[in-house]
Amino acid sequence: MNKAQFPKEQASDGTFKRQADAFREWVTADGSSGYPAVAGRYHLYVSLACPWAHRTIITRRLKGLEDAIGMTVVDPIRDERGWRFTADDPDPLNGWTYLREAYVASDPQYDARVTVPVLWDTQERRIVSNSDDDIMRMFETQFDAVADNPQLDLYPHERQTEIDELNEFIYETFNNGVYRAGFATSQTAYERAAYGVFTAIDAMEERLAYRRYLFAAQPLETDWRLFVTLVRFDPVYFGHFKCNLRRIVDYPNLYGYLRDLYQIDGIAATVNFDHIKRHYYITQDEINPAGIVPIGPIMDLHAPHGREMM
Repeated sequence: MNKAQFPKEQASDGTFKRQADAFREWVTADGSSGYPAVAGRYHLYVSLACPWAHRTIITRRLKGLEDAIGMTVVDPIRDERGWRFTADDPDPLNGWTYLREAYVASDPQYDARVTVPVLWDTQERRIVSNSDDDIMRMFETQFDAVADNPQLDLYPHERQTEIDELNEFIYETFNNGVYRAGFATSQTAYERAAYGVFTAIDAMEERLAYRRYLFAAQPLETDWRLFVTLVRFDPVYFGHFKCNLRRIVDYPNLYGYLRDLYQIDGIAATVNFDHIKRHYYITQDEINPAGIVPIGPIMDLHAPHGREMM
């Protein structure tokens, strides 16, 4: 069996089993959870490389929460001690060197892998949540009183069952599927995951043939959950994670859809291909021992997409 990138999260059959989120408290609009949704209390720690963190960055931007919730970006190069801060990009809030310090401050016995995003409570000085799903949903639904764009509803009541169902399918087959392919340590586990990735891609290509976005005339939560993996697919997952049957640029509907979302005001600024490529190709040395960062691919995400006609 090949050497695992994260040995504690590897099953005996070579399948990657992602660890569960450790902190899952909730911020609520009415404060009933003990964490009231007030401006200036919470701080978001993210990596621009990480798709899970990227979801929360996008939601924070779209809802207009940038003044209400501060944000700090970790360095894209992660070592055995986890996500870090550097002299060029320090932690201005707590002066930490490694994000692990937030985890240990919240739970002195914490010994699992440190992940992003992290929603930090500056008052209680502890992590509220390290669940990207929960943080995204909190930003969507609980902070309207302090948001600049409170009218934006990314999780409308009448669509919630459909959203939850499609979220689950996309997560299992695509969002996490690329990792299960890339981190697999057996041929069988890899092929099972990689074929599942293209089952999802093919299904979304067909769905987007007759509608501009996944559900409605405007992007909803699921669109952004799909976007963060799509935008990383050709630069990283196609080659680095060996999901190489086809590229996203080979799918006319998905590639147009990707450009459509990328060109929405404020979204391009949340995408940093330098961080993305350096993180995966340098940090994940079990997969890419030489640490060489590829020069491509060429993707013109600013090109006209034509999907406004749908």
